Amino acid sequence: MSTDATRTPQERALRHVASVASGPPVDPSLRVTLNFHPDRLLHGKPILDALADDGVYRSQFVTGTGNGGLTAHPGGDRWRWESRIFDGSYDGAPAQERPVYGALNFRRKAVGGAPRFGSAHFRLTARTVARTTFCYPDSFLEPSDFGVADRMGLIDLALADTDSQDDLDNYIEAQVHGPVRLNCHVEAVVLDPCYRDSPVEAAALRLGCPVEWHGGFRIAVEELRRYPDYRGQEYVDLAAWIAVGGTLDPRIIGDAARGGRRDPQSVKKVWHYLARFGARCA
Repeated sequence: MSTDATRTPQERALRHVASVASGPPVDPSLRVTLNFHPDRLLHGKPILDALADDGVYRSQFVTGTGNGGLTAHPGGDRWRWESRIFDGSYDGAPAQERPVYGALNFRRKAVGGAPRFGSAHFRLTARTVARTTFCYPDSFLEPSDFGVADRMGLIDLALADTDSQDDLDNYIEAQVHGPVRLNCHVEAVVLDPCYRDSPVEAAALRLGCPVEWHGGFRIAVEELRRYPDYRGQEYVDLAAWIAVGGTLDPRIIGDAARGGRRDPQSVKKVWHYLARFGARCA
């Protein structure tokens, strides 16, 4: 019989979260999705080319990059949140052992469970849910409600907050324990149609998983001008500066992000505008 000392960090983390989770089993038709920006760079290399070469989706502790706060280092906020949620299971583990983050797509959105973090997503296989833990709200808010595949009471909590939470914030965070290999743990990579016939599509075809398309994100700057208070007038103005022909889509924002002429955090706020108000088929 396994003891806590002989279990892997992943086993210990899953066991601990299961002990504090409650609720009915998750619907087996639901999937975990990993949203990301498919045209960003990873250490100077296009991210999908890097993923295709490596074949594994890795955590921020390994890559040093991400679409949220960059605090994945010993003593950083992400390290502290994981220590709390997983009862120290990963405190002494190598970076490559740590979980990767996504969302339970309980609303069955075509754009993935947490488009806040990118226009594209990997849709993981049903089997990965069994080695995934969940929390609501996001772990940076230090939540007290958790779930696993067999005990998933978080959906009711998230649905109850639908009217009070911003749409981009109303997601159930997922932490996938163990490797995410693109050729066997991913059902599909789902892209915005603005990347058709582009280097992004060419790289996606090398990943070893099917490529699919959602309805797309696209919005006119004049439409964004209706929402100056959402993230701030300065980001509406930046959107107007970035736009091509008075329109924004993920590819246009990606070009601006890679260009380095604007603060990445400011460009991220422009993405939030597009993600919130520009989904053609959520």
